Amino acid sequence: MTNSVYTPEKSIKQLRRSRTDKMLAGVCGGVAKYFGVDAAIVRIGLVVGTFVSLGTALVVYAAAAILMPEENSDS
Repeated sequence: MTNSVYTPEKSIKQLRRSRTDKMLAGVCGGVAKYFGVDAAIVRIGLVVGTFVSLGTALVVYAAAAILMPEENSDS
């Protein structure tokens, strides 16, 4: 009988702010990378969401900019 040890893969998806694809804090770039879409689509969604929610989306963006860790330099 062999001993098999479960080792997690290194390609675990983590939601982090982008260091390279950013305009303000990198939140939209990080969300886009996490979901595998273009960052422009996420940014357009943020603008539309800001108008629809009467500014609540900007509060969520600011909270995410504070709470989301920045991606590592080797990512």
